[in-house]
Amino acid sequence: MTIDAVSPARPSLLSRAGSGSALPILTVVIAILVIWYGAAVALNAPFAERTLSAGERLGFSDLVEATLSQDRPVLPAPHQVLSELKKTVFDIPVTSKRSLVMHGWVTLSSTLVGFLLGAVLGLLLAVAIVHVKSLEKSLMFWIVSSQTVPILAVAPIIIVVLGAIGITGLVPKAIISAYLCFFPVTIGMVKGLTSPDRLHLDLMRTYDASVSETFWKLRVPASVPFLFTALEVAIAASLVGAIVGELPTGAQAGLGARLLAGSYYGQTIQIWAALVAAAVLAASAVGVVGLVEKLVLKSMGGRR
Repeated sequence: MTIDAVSPARPSLLSRAGSGSALPILTVVIAILVIWYGAAVALNAPFAERTLSAGERLGFSDLVEATLSQDRPVLPAPHQVLSELKKTVFDIPVTSKRSLVMHGWVTLSSTLVGFLLGAVLGLLLAVAIVHVKSLEKSLMFWIVSSQTVPILAVAPIIIVVLGAIGITGLVPKAIISAYLCFFPVTIGMVKGLTSPDRLHLDLMRTYDASVSETFWKLRVPASVPFLFTALEVAIAASLVGAIVGELPTGAQAGLGARLLAGSYYGQTIQIWAALVAAAVLAASAVGVVGLVEKLVLKSMGGRR
């Protein structure tokens, strides 16, 4: 006698999407678009009504159409921002002063240089704090205090001081980016380098391991997850610093320059397109750091 095996029912595409992260993300995106369109209609409606002749009134559908097609709306609709992005990213040559690709590269170059400077500074400070106990009580206080000063107050000072000695362009913006991004790297690495258990540290002493051997064979491997988490925060902060560094200088290139130009001439669609481009650039940079983290952890035999 044979018993027919009953194969389990295959889950539908909708159930598989709901069990993962696709459906929640899609739900949030749809909710944001609905709220965005509703806010655009509400904020742009007063201007659309002011342009009407005396006694003239618009129906609801005409009012919605008028509010979503203004040249200089108070709040651009999503499709207007997407249209601006398509025009300034794909339709315009990258050498043009209106190309977001060109402006994005200018901001990204300052971001990467500042990120490199800030990460190296943060690593050096963390190593010093972990190995010199007096620095933990003295230097750590000033590191934390440095982040209580608003970057909008610090940026013009850095620009003016460096400009007085002839240093302009990329370097001041990179220093502002480094000022923002060294802090999470320092804090994350201090936490990571001190994360090994006391038992493991005692075991290294039992084996008569030197300070450098303990550092490279125990502290550094234990700190890798903390390091990359800090780097993800730092790269996003570095981009913010680069954009802020472009604002006081009246820069002619960069996403900050696009924001300034849009605010000067009331081009709100241009402003929002630059903001979305900055968000995409930051998300891409964080994604690259996350990918490097996975590769490093995989090479170390671990997994996240």
